[in-house]
Amino acid sequence: MKYSISKVVDFPYEKAIERVTEELKKEGFGILTTIDVRETLKNKLNVDYPRYVILGACNPAFAHQALLTDEEIGLFLPCNIIVYEKNGKTHISVFDPSIMAKFTTNITPIAQSVREKLERVLAGI
Repeated sequence: MKYSISKVVDFPYEKAIERVTEELKKEGFGILTTIDVRETLKNKLNVDYPRYVILGACNPAFAHQALLTDEEIGLFLPCNIIVYEKNGKTHISVFDPSIMAKFTTNITPIAQSVREKLERVLAGI
């Protein structure tokens, strides 16, 4: 099952995080959480891992609509975006919100609207 929408870019990791944040803002999303996986693994397990960040993004209007439709949908919120380095390239992936429609009813129109916004985010990077 494909559960992400992805893109590989030629610019540096830090620039990718900047661009993702800017493009999300254009679509009404803000970053609620930033998890530096590399730092966490180093601090907790003393493991070296490539640069990898999980950004928890939220569009309040869509989140509100989704929660009114199904309170349990919060298990899928916020929308996660990952930025990581692999083989000298920077990878950007977003969780495909249309996956949520497989688990709950009446969420399809909201999920499709969020997916369209996230596709525009990736296209803008």
